[in-house]
Amino acid sequence: MSKVLYIKASIKPADASRTTRLSDAFIAAYREQNPEDEIITLDLYQEGIDFLRPGGADLHHPQPGEGREHPVLKYAYQFLEADKYVLSEPLWNLGIPAILKAYIDYICVANVTFKYTAQGPVGLCLGKQAINITSRGGGYSDGPFADMEMGDRYLRTIFGFLGITNYQTLSAELLDIVGQDAEAILSEGIRKSRGLARTF
Repeated sequence: MSKVLYIKASIKPADASRTTRLSDAFIAAYREQNPEDEIITLDLYQEGIDFLRPGGADLHHPQPGEGREHPVLKYAYQFLEADKYVLSEPLWNLGIPAILKAYIDYICVANVTFKYTAQGPVGLCLGKQAINITSRGGGYSDGPFADMEMGDRYLRTIFGFLGITNYQTLSAELLDIVGQDAEAILSEGIRKSRGLARTF
């Protein structure tokens, strides 16, 4: 049995969020395929994730097990104990929502999710897998704007830093481009998400 951490970073209600429609479809299909797995939903806005404060930063090099109940460090332990990760966020201003970056600052904790060695930092979240599900108003997967996409690129890099290299991306794009059929694009994205869930 696997433990899946479903990390949501959409400020809109579920029925109004294009990103959530994609990721919820993935989760529903995954649950059908893996009924015994535990799925933990972490909605960052409902959780009230805040920017890292001195009290949290002071414990960012704990001894193993230290600070497990700390209101910030508990997220790093929760992250470490998961087997799979489903990220769900829109592309905002070419990057990720600030609340998701704040969460990344919570989980990147030395001696918990990575460690420093004589050869440099080494991730401690080995053998895990992740999928990032995102929606974008424009086209950033390829073409002239591809180099501007810094959301999924950052997440792929930071997950790799933590030792998670089995990482894939599902994006629905062109949703705000005049003349594009956004509902058709979303429907195709939902179809793809269900397909990916079967092998995740």
